[in-house]
Amino acid sequence: MTTETAETTDEWRRAETSDEWQRPGPTPEQRRLDLYAGLAATALALLSLTLARSTGAFVLGPPPSGVEQLFWTVAVPLPLIWRRRFPVAATLAVSAAFIGSQVRAVPEWQLSSWALFIAIYTLGAWGRNRRLSRRLRIGVIVAMFTWMGIALSINYRTLTAESFADAVGPVPPVLAAIVTGVLVNALYFGFAYFFGETAWVAARREHQVAEQAERLRRSQAEVREHAVVGERVRIARELHDVVAHHVSVMGVQAAACRRVFDKDPAKARTALASIEQTARQAVDELRRMLGVLRAGDGDPEGARQPAGVDQIAAVVDRAGEAGLRATLGVYGDPQPLPESVSQAAYRVVQEAVTNVLKHATGASLLDVRVRYLAQEMEVEVSDDGRATRSANADGLGLIGMRERVATHGGELEVGPRTGGGWRVRVRFPLPAGSPA
Repeated sequence: MTTETAETTDEWRRAETSDEWQRPGPTPEQRRLDLYAGLAATALALLSLTLARSTGAFVLGPPPSGVEQLFWTVAVPLPLIWRRRFPVAATLAVSAAFIGSQVRAVPEWQLSSWALFIAIYTLGAWGRNRRLSRRLRIGVIVAMFTWMGIALSINYRTLTAESFADAVGPVPPVLAAIVTGVLVNALYFGFAYFFGETAWVAARREHQVAEQAERLRRSQAEVREHAVVGERVRIARELHDVVAHHVSVMGVQAAACRRVFDKDPAKARTALASIEQTARQAVDELRRMLGVLRAGDGDPEGARQPAGVDQIAAVVDRAGEAGLRATLGVYGDPQPLPESVSQAAYRVVQEAVTNVLKHATGASLLDVRVRYLAQEMEVEVSDDGRATRSANADGLGLIGMRERVATHGGELEVGPRTGGGWRVRVRFPLPAGSPA
């Protein structure tokens, strides 16, 4: 047995014990082809009958009347018209008509044999119920061999010594005839059975491939959809980080300007100048962010460097201009950081300072610390105010912090400080080999 045959046999066994997949019925085009093929086979069978009668080659014995010969000759191949639509009924009809024509010694048997082969093959390839299909084909094959045994036993009584007068081989002639008949029929029915199973397995594999292709298409569509959603979330987070911080600073500065506008015009002008500077910085940062988003289209704006830890001082200065006593401390030896880590640290500080300006009632002190440790970098933002509301874990700001930190394998701590105030602390691991 070859490897391919063994694999096909294993596939049959798995198909019998796995899902009950049923091959879809024939298409209208296939039904039309079956109609034409069945009619063509019937016409060829009638031609074969005419030739057999013309030659007088009545191998099966004296034939019946001409009308009966026509009947059996048409009855065997005609059911092939419905072979794929009704494979069980077609196989039973062809098998019964084939045995009937053999019993009645109809001289046409060549096309009838091919019709039986096609019927058994079609039942294996198109049978809806695999268990019934297998049992029915085995039953038909057993019935054919039984009929062959009966025919041999009947013909054996009519044999005479003259029937084998020219036999010269070492095998007894009767035995040789029996072995030949068994071998030929075994190959005939074996191929019909095997090819039918192979066709069904091929159709099942094609169905599985089509299903896998459809699942792959759906998966790719979902991936594209998730990518679009992820990109929208990223853009929203960037906009939140940029707009919320600068707008919060401008709001505080505008409130201070309104309070001193009549009493101290100089301070009001200073606040207005700060608002103008903050607005310009916001617009510049928005341009930078949009340039990065357009970098994939070859926009030169995308080449501009995003904000990093070196610009944390500007965030602290803006907080000081908004009225807070803001301090920045850098501890340890500053070292080069990956651009993504540097930007994430900057955004965390920016969001934490924005939250102080928006939500920390009575805050007067803002303390920002950047620590370069042996294996990690730490950023801490704390204040002395009172939170006007509890922290929203589902807020876009905290979600953005958490995602940025998690992306780089860091740790985020957000919560109240002992003695009052609020603290945000982030630790980013440093790449291996970074100087301490």
